[in-house]
Amino acid sequence: MGLGAYVAVSAALFGLGIVAIITRRNVLYILMGIEMILNAANINFVAFNRFGDNGLDGRMFAIFTIILAAAEAAVALAIVLNVFHLFSSVKPSEADLLRE
Repeated sequence: MGLGAYVAVSAALFGLGIVAIITRRNVLYILMGIEMILNAANINFVAFNRFGDNGLDGRMFAIFTIILAAAEAAVALAIVLNVFHLFSSVKPSEADLLRE
């Protein structure tokens, strides 16, 4: 397998993440779409590192992105739980307290 296969998988995962963000009406699905986009970036980092022989730079960026995604998921889940407690729904269109 060459670099093109990894980039194709990454592009497909990125596209699925964008579609999940745009089409879903639930905050949890939107967060899963963001995670898919971050994983697509990780695949690109590791693939270009493997085929480029640039040391450990791509792997370090991938590890940093994984740590960032874990922190983002924890904070986002806390926000979703708080929104569910306040509005009894996880739909982003129904959380309209600040619109007034």
